[in-house]
Amino acid sequence: MSDYDLVIVGAGSGNMIADHRFDDWRIAIVDAGPFGGTCLNRGCIPSKMYAHTGEVAATAADGPRLGVRTSYDGADWPAIRDRIMGRIDENAAGGRDGQAKRDNIDVVVGEARFTGPRTLTVDLEAGGERTLTADRVVLATGSRPVVPPIDGLEELGGADHGCVHTSDSIMRLDALPQRMAVVGGGYVGSEFADVFHSLGVEVLQVESAERLLSTQDREVADLFTASAAERWDVRLGTQLTRVEAAGDGAGGDGLRLHLDDGSTETVGVLLLATGRRPNSDRLDLDGTGIDVDDAGRIVVDAHQRATADGVWALGDASSPFPLKHVANHEARVVQHNLLHPDAPVETDHRFVPQAVFASPQVAAAGLTEEQAREEVADLVVGRAEYGATAHGWALEEDDRHGEATGHVVKLLADRATGLLVGAHLIGPQASVLIQPLLQAMALGTPVAGLARAQYWIHPALTEVLEGALLDLDEQLAG
Repeated sequence: MSDYDLVIVGAGSGNMIADHRFDDWRIAIVDAGPFGGTCLNRGCIPSKMYAHTGEVAATAADGPRLGVRTSYDGADWPAIRDRIMGRIDENAAGGRDGQAKRDNIDVVVGEARFTGPRTLTVDLEAGGERTLTADRVVLATGSRPVVPPIDGLEELGGADHGCVHTSDSIMRLDALPQRMAVVGGGYVGSEFADVFHSLGVEVLQVESAERLLSTQDREVADLFTASAAERWDVRLGTQLTRVEAAGDGAGGDGLRLHLDDGSTETVGVLLLATGRRPNSDRLDLDGTGIDVDDAGRIVVDAHQRATADGVWALGDASSPFPLKHVANHEARVVQHNLLHPDAPVETDHRFVPQAVFASPQVAAAGLTEEQAREEVADLVVGRAEYGATAHGWALEEDDRHGEATGHVVKLLADRATGLLVGAHLIGPQASVLIQPLLQAMALGTPVAGLARAQYWIHPALTEVLEGALLDLDEQLAG
């Protein structure tokens, strides 16, 4: 007989599986800690709290342009850090303690690895080992930042050097540097570049591609790149080739960076934001029958079942979409399928939304224009500028009605079906505005019904959606 009905490895989205419907199951939740996974502790939640703080700083600095006598006089970084991370640490401890109080759940703190079919040995944080056997295992082990092989970095101690950081550690800096470099132009690097710039740090962002946010729709990525380049030093098509110590970090001279454009830069902090990798390599999967793909993701079917009997996986451990809302969706699928093995449901990855919480915000779902032109025989593109609406006009950089400022809603539709196949937004509150479009895509609502079958409140910012939908509708009808 197994020790447990279910062992869950990973207390991020995996922690949401064992609700009251599992009260008669014997369950172990294994995590090296802190509870809550990447999103709560080192990712989307604290980073958005920092993003809000940066937005407040930028708004204060922007006041005089609007005739308001505000100013920004610098950040009390320890106060910002302690307020945000103190709340995060409290929530993580609360999540762990809440599960530990349940009679049917054992919380095991440590690193788990397979030592047999559905058998896990945990290297306990407190010392020693503990072996767990289970009828069912859920792997929700997440991912970790990639530390690229940069010449000189290993000699400095890698990401353990006091001036070198990944997203795991950057939010707990002792002090704001005078100058920092961000290597990577994806959403992590761009969000942190925006935050630290807003707080008064001189930022250098290095990206090997020809634009920031290069996986986004090209037009949107170009608009975001242009906006970022107006505010901080953006080096495109450039790589960091070598790093070396350059003092003790005081006054912004902790590291000397050598770039392949021939330049040399000194910074107090280096943030490496060059991607993430699944933690499957820490599970000792050889011989378990659990397959992984070339990227290290655990292979699962549409029901989130791994290739070994009685094993499921979810989130960054298995998904090509390293997003918290995707992990939560997959956790609900696993939860249902554990409870109802004779009536399993499938994961729906058709329209996965994403957002970048920088200034300006970026949000997207579905195909980019480049992808759509490859896949859709008769593609129709509709658009509307924020500045062509009353509220959008109020939010723009200048006061010329309708002037294009790079804030836009861009919609893609298939003429043959009249349905949206992609939505791309750049501008204030893009992460919120995209939701009605996502709903239409998920429910198969035709563009014509969206544009004309409901009122759009004037002068709410949602009017920019109406404008883009009407533009699309007119083209579809033409």
